[in-house]
Amino acid sequence: MIGRGPRTTLAALLVVYTFNFIDRQILGILAGPIKADLRLSDTELGLLGGLAFALLYSTCAIPLARLADRSGRAWVIAASLAVWSGCTAACGFTASFGQLFAARLGVGIGEAGGVAPSYALIADSFAPRVRARALAIYSLGIPLGSAVGVLFGGLVAARVNWRVAFIVVGVAGALAAPLFKIVVRDPPRIAAPDTGIAGVFGILAVKPSFWLLSLGAASSSMLGYGLAFWLPSLLQRSFGLGLIATSHFYGAVLLVGGVAGIIAGGVLADRLGSRDRGAHAWVPALAFVAAVPLFAAAALSHSVPLAFVLLLVPQALAYVWLAPVISAVQHLVPSAMRASASACFLLINNLIGLGGGTLFLGRLSDRLTPTYGVEALRYSIVAGLGFYLIAALLMASAVRPLRRDWVD
Repeated sequence: MIGRGPRTTLAALLVVYTFNFIDRQILGILAGPIKADLRLSDTELGLLGGLAFALLYSTCAIPLARLADRSGRAWVIAASLAVWSGCTAACGFTASFGQLFAARLGVGIGEAGGVAPSYALIADSFAPRVRARALAIYSLGIPLGSAVGVLFGGLVAARVNWRVAFIVVGVAGALAAPLFKIVVRDPPRIAAPDTGIAGVFGILAVKPSFWLLSLGAASSSMLGYGLAFWLPSLLQRSFGLGLIATSHFYGAVLLVGGVAGIIAGGVLADRLGSRDRGAHAWVPALAFVAAVPLFAAAALSHSVPLAFVLLLVPQALAYVWLAPVISAVQHLVPSAMRASASACFLLINNLIGLGGGTLFLGRLSDRLTPTYGVEALRYSIVAGLGFYLIAALLMASAVRPLRRDWVD
């Protein structure tokens, strides 16, 4: 039976992760008003939604995870929440592409200290038999935060302006930071030799499963983050929805599909993974393959109700990988190295996936515009579905190595 302490910790981490994705994804629903106000291209929007955030988010995650492994994970998470929330609020005061890019860099620096230490804190707090489900509950912050960001951002931008949306969510996160530190304490950990980040990476680097899982996740994130950023624009350009209607449509898809997929992934990983550790890789592989035709049908549809129905299932399938893969990464190293190992995984996943996905789709949309006009983004998204097939191949290739590389 899980005690109240771990459950309280998990609930607090879920709240922080929800703020993480509110602040990360709110830019997508605000892309239209920002583009009009600051006179930006789709390529510039792609840079703001991807590289501006991912550049320092990915690289700073390693030293901050190292700090968390050595001196305590809870305070690093609390400080990071305060920093990224302050930078999110600063986005509302920008007046140019350069200023907004700099503010998004700051959001990335802050969020770099949130996820990897949280993974490690959960792994330290929950027994292996329920660990994937605990990580799945934590990962609910992705659809919850994304949905809140889309719904709240769209409403505020339509009723007031896009700047107020950034300021309000930023201030709310900053106020939550000290409360988190009061509630959450690090559990006792077993003392272990200090191997340094080079030592942790050295352990991971010789394990094929680490590379296959990381690159598979990165390939899926190329499309996953790209869709999260560009689907609101697709709904407005190709389906004719207004800002509020877009926020309701996409917020519901994120919430229903995302929650279902993440919970399913956690349950499947714990149940199937107890008999076959390779399930942590082949379950995501199957989910990615199944998602591709459904996403394509939704993107090419001309009916709003049909597109909604078609998006729900692949949105769930797109999130199935989270709990199995994150749990597997925790089992590639001893417990004292988990935050650092997670940061190494996130470096690959986010620098490639988050940094490249939104830019790729935006750049391709600009290239296709002379031929397809307003429909260019629709075909850019369909072309991007190839990343899910690459992810499925890499995950399937990780099944056997993962069985060998697992550390209990």
